[in-house]
Amino acid sequence: MSSWLDYTINGLIVGNVYALVAVGLALIFGVSRLINFAQGSIYLVGAYIGWVAVVQLHTPLPLTIILVAVVAALVGLIIERFGLRPLQNSVRIAPLLATIGISFVLDQLVMLTFSPNPRALPSQLPDVRFQVGGGTIGPLDLLIAGVGITSALLLFVFLRYSKLGWAVRAASQDRDAAMQMGVDVNRVNQAVFGIAAALGGVSGMLVGMYYNQIDTAMSLQATLKGVVAEVVGGAGNVPGAVVGSLLLGLVESYGVAVFGTSYRNLFAFLLLVVVLVLRPNGLFASARQAPPEPLTGTFIAPSRPLRIPCWALSAAVAVFAILPLLPVSFYVLQTLINAWLLGMLALSLTLVAGTIGQVSLGHAALLAIGAYTSALLSLTLNLPVGLAIIAGGLMSAALGTILISPSFRLRGHYVSIATLAIGEIVSLVILNWESVTRGPIGISGIPPLSLFGYDLISPASIYWFAFAVMVVLALLQARLLSSHLGRSFRAIRDDDIAARAYGLSLNRYKSLAFIFGGFAAGVSGGIAAHLYSYINHETFNTQQSILALTVVILGGLGNVVGAIVGAVALVGLPEVFRIAAEYRILIYGIVLLLLVRFRPQGLLGTI
Repeated sequence: MSSWLDYTINGLIVGNVYALVAVGLALIFGVSRLINFAQGSIYLVGAYIGWVAVVQLHTPLPLTIILVAVVAALVGLIIERFGLRPLQNSVRIAPLLATIGISFVLDQLVMLTFSPNPRALPSQLPDVRFQVGGGTIGPLDLLIAGVGITSALLLFVFLRYSKLGWAVRAASQDRDAAMQMGVDVNRVNQAVFGIAAALGGVSGMLVGMYYNQIDTAMSLQATLKGVVAEVVGGAGNVPGAVVGSLLLGLVESYGVAVFGTSYRNLFAFLLLVVVLVLRPNGLFASARQAPPEPLTGTFIAPSRPLRIPCWALSAAVAVFAILPLLPVSFYVLQTLINAWLLGMLALSLTLVAGTIGQVSLGHAALLAIGAYTSALLSLTLNLPVGLAIIAGGLMSAALGTILISPSFRLRGHYVSIATLAIGEIVSLVILNWESVTRGPIGISGIPPLSLFGYDLISPASIYWFAFAVMVVLALLQARLLSSHLGRSFRAIRDDDIAARAYGLSLNRYKSLAFIFGGFAAGVSGGIAAHLYSYINHETFNTQQSILALTVVILGGLGNVVGAIVGAVALVGLPEVFRIAAEYRILIYGIVLLLLVRFRPQGLLGTI
């Protein structure tokens, strides 16, 4: 009984930390209708500012908390002023993508400044435990609870009794009406981002003290947990975010007690998917609350796509086909092989996100399904590698569509959140299903690529194989998009209500898009598995999903040739300048920000 009380206390304490992140997200969503994926990066900044204050400056704890809150608030104000305010009149998904780019930039700046090595963050409090019933509680637990309760009370007083708080509430209820009544919406946004960033920064410092460790990889999980808690409580609902955070903390803590630590995140994302499917507006949303507005079509910037003549495309294919016969280095061939694999993933995502309007942030899960299917079939059943790769594509198409189908009824940012959660669930299932996937050990000794019994060992043969598969997939997709199916996909993307009124079955066509897209992604994952000869649950992560989205936007959403051009450009750019690996994610983040701001239609235009 005492252990369960300890798990309850732990769950409530962790829930308090989640609440600091989730409340900030709820405030921002309430005013801007924006899921701020940079909130976790501010959490990371707060953790490292706390480390500098405690370890380097030796500041007392109250001053450390104030310093972290002030610096984090300044970062939030800078993000709002220079990263998001210029996008006020842009399509609605543009700020969402901008926050993803900002998170990449902030995370990499912190890593380059402090190095990726974990650091200890002492709590500055006595290491004692007090007996409470059958459980125990420590000074740091009380501090976290006190900070959470105090923050909630201060926020309540601010929103209820201050003029600026009234303006925040007015803007969250009806932004346009608030502007007509003279409310300075820009000032409201500044206040909200400053408060949210201060809360996020302090939560990062407290988590570092609670676990006595910080590292540069902690931002993504913080963002995901904050989003889960906010959506469970109700997007934009501050009290709901608090309750959702406490519920999430308890679910995780009890899940760890029953199943083990490796299942902690799995329960969080399962809770999110269940809430999105059964009650997408959140557990504590008003029954009369309107459903979120659709984002389908709202990122397709009006443009005239660049039409490339067939002879030019044929010439480009011929040049790349004979490239291994020319005196080029192995390094160049290896770089282009990576570009072709990324191009296959981009073809999949440009069909799903660009042509039918389902912006997926968990597309790397399709890579993982294809990779594991192909690797296991070739190892356990001795299936020929070529057939195993095709089977991986088919499994990714079927299983990926089944997993993603609950999100077909969702709209707005919730589609992106659901696909992100499903991607994380796939990774966590791979981690924990040891009898099949071999768990954290991964799969090693995967047979090399082969075709008709001949091993593809030389760089040239691997290059030709990957290039040929990508060209075939591109031709098939181009044919699909020129058919009546492609026109139906674009109709749903541009206006799903009108498409439904004309008799189109939305779920059917979305399923078809994911089937075609899932096959291409699964084939890419299968080839990668046999190329790498080793994979584990971290091989295909969320960063690859965001990278694929950046490629698609760079080339032009819905543009088949643009997806391939974007892959070559984004993979080749760091190689041209021989930039070290740690700078690449920084470049990807900057490229995404610049595209969203100045060229949302992509290099070749949207189709």
